[in-house]
Amino acid sequence: MNALPPRDIGLVAIVCVVWAINFLTSAYALQEFPPLLFTGLRMALLAAVLWPFLKPPAPGQWPRLLGISVGLGVVHFGLSFWALKLAGDLSSVAIVMQSYVPMSALLAWWLLGERFAWRTGLAIAVSFAGVLVLGFDPLVLDRPASLLLMLCSAGFLALATVMMRGLQGQTPWSQQGWLALISVGPLLGLSFLVEGPLTQSLAGGTWIGWSGVAYSALVSSLLGHGLYYVLVQRHPVAQVTPWLLLAPVLAIGLGVAFWGDRPGPKLWIGGAMVLGGVLAIALRSWQKSRQTVARA
Repeated sequence: MNALPPRDIGLVAIVCVVWAINFLTSAYALQEFPPLLFTGLRMALLAAVLWPFLKPPAPGQWPRLLGISVGLGVVHFGLSFWALKLAGDLSSVAIVMQSYVPMSALLAWWLLGERFAWRTGLAIAVSFAGVLVLGFDPLVLDRPASLLLMLCSAGFLALATVMMRGLQGQTPWSQQGWLALISVGPLLGLSFLVEGPLTQSLAGGTWIGWSGVAYSALVSSLLGHGLYYVLVQRHPVAQVTPWLLLAPVLAIGLGVAFWGDRPGPKLWIGGAMVLGGVLAIALRSWQKSRQTVARA
């Protein structure tokens, strides 16, 4: 596998640190804001910043853009922050989120007819088995709803990832802007229905909660995803993906250091299986992309 140049390794490190910290800052903010409202506030701020970068989708692309925006902005992010709110830790949430990678491979096989070798199939099986092992850790077993919500969230992230392969005529900033703009109304509406009057929910917010919203929108989304887009413009996605596994590892460290996480043996073993399987899938994908380029 070709190594990334030192400059781009530095950019990947920034992305991983930014995304790992987002787990921690969001967990603090979710002590003050309910999850759907928090997600809606994040999207509202992101939409306001990216408004000037919006560009109309290509003809026939509106249904795909709407599907991606609802799947990611409303369902994926809404459920992931809800899972983080219910979880007693950061570690399990950060690990289970990575199950979207094997889910994406299965959806690409099912929906797009993409084939994978037995090694990738074995890595997918190991990843899902790791989720089962992790689920029996007492830290996770006490809050099973969090695990189920995060698995659903990862599933919608995987589906949106597959759908994005056919999206045309959008820049990364425009796509993020549409995602945020389309998501704000449904998220705030769902928050009102499920979590109560918005003014009442907002009343409990202090600088900690609002700082979490600002970090999630401006640092995690704008900076983190912005640098990620820079990296995938320079290198194949499959070459960048293995490095991104540093993010959940760092999130586990932050959870232990600042959130009081005390992962048990099952979480460590299950987490290693999930991340190991994801790494194997990413490396196999990179190997296939190199072989394709070599034959071209």
